Amino acid sequence: MSRLGEALARLEAVIEARRGADPGSSWTARLLHDGPPRAARKLGEEAVEAVVAAVSGDREGLADEAADVLYHLLVLLAAAGVSPDEVARRLEAREGVSGLAEKAARSQGRP
Repeated sequence: MSRLGEALARLEAVIEARRGADPGSSWTARLLHDGPPRAARKLGEEAVEAVVAAVSGDREGLADEAADVLYHLLVLLAAAGVSPDEVARRLEAREGVSGLAEKAARSQGRP
């Protein structure tokens, strides 16, 4: 497993450990408590910041913002009750399929 995969697995465990914790004691607990709308807004904010860093050529800033995006995506998934395994299954189903073909199939209403 890559370093990123290992870090994401650890982060997923931390997020689950924060579920039900006091929202006043943990940012993760607060996002989970507030539910998907708040987590989604935060993900959107972080994604915009990542785009700005990328467009401006700020490699270090992009790495920082990418970490924020991944964290907030995992929190959003947890808040919405979507497991990372569900996302992995979707990615696995797309392996070996041209991105253009996959996108065309989705636009025609197929999975």
